[in-house]
Amino acid sequence: MPNGTLPTMDYLETCRSRVDAELDRLIASGSTSKRLQEAMRYSVLGGGKRIRPALSLAAASALGQDMEIALVPACAVELIHAYSLVHDDLPAMDNDELRRGRPTAHIAFDEATAILAGDALQALAFEWLAEAPGIEAPARLAMIQELAHASGHSGMVGGQAIDLESVGKSLTLAQLENMHRHKTGALIEASVRIGALTAPGVSKRSLEALTTYAKALGLAFQVQDDLLDIEGDTEIIGKPQGSDIARAKPTYPALLGLDGARQHLSSLLNSALESLQDFGPEADPLRAMADYVVARTH
Repeated sequence: MPNGTLPTMDYLETCRSRVDAELDRLIASGSTSKRLQEAMRYSVLGGGKRIRPALSLAAASALGQDMEIALVPACAVELIHAYSLVHDDLPAMDNDELRRGRPTAHIAFDEATAILAGDALQALAFEWLAEAPGIEAPARLAMIQELAHASGHSGMVGGQAIDLESVGKSLTLAQLENMHRHKTGALIEASVRIGALTAPGVSKRSLEALTTYAKALGLAFQVQDDLLDIEGDTEIIGKPQGSDIARAKPTYPALLGLDGARQHLSSLLNSALESLQDFGPEADPLRAMADYVVARTH
């Protein structure tokens, strides 16, 4: 591993295992509709790398917080991510039929059920944050605010709107990065900040450093996604290769070329790692996650 001492995949697998078990437990029941419950579970528990909750848990670890305390907030972030994927895949949005190697929710169920499942997951995320055990009320309120801001018109949804408006258009690098800071980066930033907020008395300086890390990593994540859309294998990435090109969507390789996109990715990784220079080995999971994000194959 290029940075840190913690094997990335071991850490990510540990987080994924704990997050999956908690998600399975928390979404076991509660819906008034059995079909809706099945669609929610299908959308959340059908695989996934769990990068966002892993980042949340890693940020908590960097500040000395126990994984068990940070687990429910991390799962809440994953619910928002899952809902966004369900809605992104809809015919009115990206019109995808494959997600994580399986039929998308509106194909496996139907369009109306998929919309309702996404709606329900979004609401459930805030319910979990409001009731997160072992965390004081002011911190829970701050986490709710973070996730709401990152999810809505000032964050992920706003970025998706820009994305839809940009199909077939040429964007500058600044415009492309503005879109992705919202569409992809906002939730990654919220993941890290929510993990940090689980730690009592987190300092402003530490929170700012972690935010700088998350901002760089959020853009790096999207650059690698764009590269995988060109260079990846459909069976590995779990969605049709070349789908962005087919939709004439603006991407980093289209703007910068493949070599330029790779150089930009390397620069973003360096920025993310430099922001952690005042942290000791307790931040190695964050360093490992940064390495993973830029080297992943799906």
